[in-house]
Amino acid sequence: MSGTSTSTGTGAGTSTGTGARHAADSHDMIRVYGARENNLKDVGVEIPKRRLTVFTGVSGSGKSSLVFDTIAAESQRLINETYSTFVQGFMPSLGRPDVDVLDGLTTVISVDQRRMGGDPRSTVGTATDANAMLRILFSRLATPHIGGPKAFSFNVASISGGGAVAFERGGRTVKERRSFTITGGMCPRCEGRGAVSDIDLTALYDDTKSLAGGALTIPGYSMDGWYGRIFGGSGYFDMDKPIAEFSERELDDLLHREPTKIKVEGISLTYEGLLPKLRKSVLSKDIDALQPHVRAFVERAVTFATCPDCDGTRLTEAARSAKIGGVSIADACAMQVSDLAEWVRGIEDPSVAPLLATLRQTLDSFVEIGLGYLALDRPAGTLSGGEAQRVKMVRHLGSSLTDVTYVFDEPTTGLHPHDIQRMNNLLLRLRDKGNTVLVVEHKPETIAIADHVVDLGPGAGTGGGSVCFEGTVAGLRAGGTVTGRHFGDRARIKDPGAVRKANGVLEIRGAHANNLRDVDVDLPLGVLAVVTGVAGSGKSSLVHGSVPAGAGVVSVDQSGIRGSRRSNPATYTGLLDPIRKAFAKANGVKPALFSANSEGACPTCNGAGVIYTDLAVMAGVATECEECEGRRFQAAVLDYHFGGRNIAEVLAMSVDEAAAFFGEGEARTPAAHRVLTRLADVGLGYLTLGQPLTTLSGGERQRLKLATHMGDKGGVYVLDEPTAGLHLADVEQLLGLLDRLVDSGKSVIVVEHHQAVMAHADWIVDLGPGAGHDGGRVVFEGTPAELVAARSTVTGEHLARYVGE
Repeated sequence: MSGTSTSTGTGAGTSTGTGARHAADSHDMIRVYGARENNLKDVGVEIPKRRLTVFTGVSGSGKSSLVFDTIAAESQRLINETYSTFVQGFMPSLGRPDVDVLDGLTTVISVDQRRMGGDPRSTVGTATDANAMLRILFSRLATPHIGGPKAFSFNVASISGGGAVAFERGGRTVKERRSFTITGGMCPRCEGRGAVSDIDLTALYDDTKSLAGGALTIPGYSMDGWYGRIFGGSGYFDMDKPIAEFSERELDDLLHREPTKIKVEGISLTYEGLLPKLRKSVLSKDIDALQPHVRAFVERAVTFATCPDCDGTRLTEAARSAKIGGVSIADACAMQVSDLAEWVRGIEDPSVAPLLATLRQTLDSFVEIGLGYLALDRPAGTLSGGEAQRVKMVRHLGSSLTDVTYVFDEPTTGLHPHDIQRMNNLLLRLRDKGNTVLVVEHKPETIAIADHVVDLGPGAGTGGGSVCFEGTVAGLRAGGTVTGRHFGDRARIKDPGAVRKANGVLEIRGAHANNLRDVDVDLPLGVLAVVTGVAGSGKSSLVHGSVPAGAGVVSVDQSGIRGSRRSNPATYTGLLDPIRKAFAKANGVKPALFSANSEGACPTCNGAGVIYTDLAVMAGVATECEECEGRRFQAAVLDYHFGGRNIAEVLAMSVDEAAAFFGEGEARTPAAHRVLTRLADVGLGYLTLGQPLTTLSGGERQRLKLATHMGDKGGVYVLDEPTAGLHLADVEQLLGLLDRLVDSGKSVIVVEHHQAVMAHADWIVDLGPGAGHDGGRVVFEGTPAELVAARSTVTGEHLARYVGE
């Protein structure tokens, strides 16, 4: 597809030959040479512009490293460099990817699967600008008129103030009294969160003890450090008196006092009561973003309830009283988007015609992309990875930009086969507008529509990072790569004799979470049960909202793994604990020496293995620590051996190597071997024990989480789309793992769209028939064979087509 200009003479870039190509038209390839990010091994590819290119390969083969960490990252870095250094100071500093040549780049728009911000005030409406347009609409047309767009915003509080201002006029200083008022829409009771929190005081302190005696039970509130100095120096109470004996004034100062400046030992500090401090530091954050011990404290000490003043709408009474045709902005945001689109279509007013056109287009994009079942007031943090990605797409569907590179990370994640065709059409539409579309994908239905395919592998981790195939889909099918060989894989439906029989049922009665309509269903125990249905039909609401969590139920959902560059598979799974103890016992020293985050850390790099140099607006530089040569430990620690290896050599092993090492011989450690076996079972045998979690792909992180939970003592396993991020070849291994779990006496309930998992199930519960208020009902219960024979649902039609019946 590349071409060269035939221009001659003095006119740069002009053509002299008849029909000769203009030099500007020759840049029709994105060229990547010598890419070495993460596990890439000097990868070189030429990607055609204005075409749909799919990158495939087993999980961990280097797809995201090439597309996101190399192509998209360099485009973003170059765009950032066009801004002034002042503006760059407010942006994240990006380093140049490890690549020799990157040529022909265009502006990249990344649509990844990162979950949307968990801020309590972030909703689907605020994330897509639909709320902003609705606020303007209501400020213009609603009656009674209560103010501008801010009066309908639950992020803006109403404030007023006044005072004297002095200014120069005609050489004289003039003083005048000025006042101001801002009318916001934020409910004052819940501060725009829709929920109020009630704190159980008995969970904050033990009133039989004094503050000096350790009365406070809040994580991190130790009297040994600054908190002790602040509380003791405030003079508001006696540190040695039990809290039960505090006067009313002392207890009020301890719990409720607003921030007050105090001096302790000549140092200016701020004292603040426990409740306002906790509300600012802990309750203002998404509970899932908290550290585990802090989250446990919040779950124990805090109860959340719908705000009684605004009834969960987040808005003031005035904002709810202003209506258009009997509908308030709170009513509009609570509507299903498909219904809201119909309501907006019924509004005709020339004064806001441009606004209505844009709002209709945005709402229609929701419906088109398969998210018509959402409501604008849905908290953004509750969206799945696939839903979050499609919400981000809404912004780009109506865009007039062309010659842009769109980068997608498995856009079919969380999509029913029925919805995948719709997604494919959207990708093709973006391409046909003159854009370059790069897609990281495993689903054969999406690979099949590609103009160009890049297959990476042949394995994962250190066994991958090379281009195994580049060309057309037909070439991929005929090629001998792992993807080519498995492209036509189809799971068979179990014979009636092979279907397991339930040994009990998990009763769900009157389930009504979200869009469920008083659903009664029996989920069989002792078998592999699959809950399926189109996106938004109520699967997760049924399983996660109605299956009683607690004793015996192990739930592995799609929430992300939070970890720093110091976290790795060994620390996350708890594998490092038995390894440290084994090293300590063999050498007669403390286990803490064998932790790079504790006493054994290299003093120069503090156990990070690298030295980070911050260069302000320029990208920071990371250089390998010369003291420990990147091994993270003190030299003295590396002199201790266990089974002939030091701790750094053990962390450099792959899971498979470590399983053999700790499984037999003098290094035999059963506790470590059990964890390693589980990691190998979920297909992570290629990961090194010390690999930073920040370098793992989404699929790898989810399977790491699954492996960790497999050690939990539970009889019922609830898995949410375990095939997310899995290559066709890995799905077979996952099915084997699910079989082993069931055969060991566990009950496995899987929320899943993948037809191979449906076909392999012993029992299927299909929800639908549609999404949102068109779903929420059980439309089929039975075996996969019965579902295929009946073909009574959308799922049945697609499964029948998949198995060729």
